[in-house]
Amino acid sequence: MNPHLERLQPYPFERWRAYIGHTRGPETLPPISLAIGEPRHPTPSFLQQALGEHAAGMAHYPQTAGRPSLRTHIADWLARRYQIPALDPDHQVLPTLGSREALFAITQVLLDPCAQEYVICPNPFYQIYEGATLLAGGHPYFLNAQPAHQDRFDYADIPTEILSRTRLIFLCSPNNPTGQILTLEDWQQLFQLSDRYGLTLVSDECYSEIYPDEEHPPLGALEAAHKLGRHGYPRLLVMGSLSKRSNVPGLRSGYVAGDATLLHAFTRYRTYHGSAMSPVVQAVSELAWQDETHVQENRRLYREKMARFAQRISTRLTLNQPQAGFYYWARVPGDDVAFAYALYLDQHLTLLPGSYLAREAHGINPGAGHVRIALVGSLAETDEAIQRLTHFMDRYPHALENDSHVDH
Repeated sequence: MNPHLERLQPYPFERWRAYIGHTRGPETLPPISLAIGEPRHPTPSFLQQALGEHAAGMAHYPQTAGRPSLRTHIADWLARRYQIPALDPDHQVLPTLGSREALFAITQVLLDPCAQEYVICPNPFYQIYEGATLLAGGHPYFLNAQPAHQDRFDYADIPTEILSRTRLIFLCSPNNPTGQILTLEDWQQLFQLSDRYGLTLVSDECYSEIYPDEEHPPLGALEAAHKLGRHGYPRLLVMGSLSKRSNVPGLRSGYVAGDATLLHAFTRYRTYHGSAMSPVVQAVSELAWQDETHVQENRRLYREKMARFAQRISTRLTLNQPQAGFYYWARVPGDDVAFAYALYLDQHLTLLPGSYLAREAHGINPGAGHVRIALVGSLAETDEAIQRLTHFMDRYPHALENDSHVDH
């Protein structure tokens, strides 16, 4: 068997299930989980209807590159969303089965398994980055978020000897779990590293369409490259998805866009990988990428939930106010796993311990002492979760931090 399989660590949710074992919260309270970032707003009815209308497409094998019309609609959406010139849909856009499989697969394409190469990963992070790196024969190098600087990352901290052996850098903006967004200055620094060391930037932007201000959408990698005059997007690949944007996580529909040379190699890999998108999913995806009304309503619901949560909980827990996304990254009193476990036993409410989303690196685990709170459910469920968490915290005043506040 592949020896690298032994290097994989359990997924955070597996770790949590193993930790709680057979214990259960109070039977009088139905369980509520704010641990998994699975969108649970209703899937738009026009997309559900389209699934049935295009069911005849299941009678055909899909092509790896997808339908030209789907690539064109994705290219058009990227141009509208980021105010960039239209990408070449035949060479700069490729449909994928969501962003997760694309993030994993691109690592297999870019890394030389015999070269002992590094992959820079943010820490805390989405565990696919680490798993993909390990199974490709690479070595993850974790760059810690800096709490003193709003959980931002300083890429100048990466040693030259690491960068000289680095093949790619994973970026996540908006970030999971902190909600921070890379600035134009951040991107300028990253592009300079890419040019100097010949490394590829892979930008995970699956949370790009969940943001609080309709007039100020998050900056994207393609947009930053265009503003900085980087024509053709050299050594840059962007991953996006409909899962969060359109509340269709089960559809498994996304894209990768950017450097045409890299996408040519990626397409070749995928012809063997067996990851062509179903014709039915392609047809539904085309409709989703063309419509913004349902996305705006989706953002409205998240805005309302995020505001309610901050208003009630910020006096009890230290919350980092996210710039985008649907997570609160909250500092808790004491050990994060112990806090989450006590809350689960007392209120049947599950949050994800922050230390499960990070690795010990450079002497610390930057997720320790935090929990990730995913406000993905209904407004009613969110209100109930707020009530339970408030009740829990009010009964444990000795555990509260004196300076709890929402950190803007």
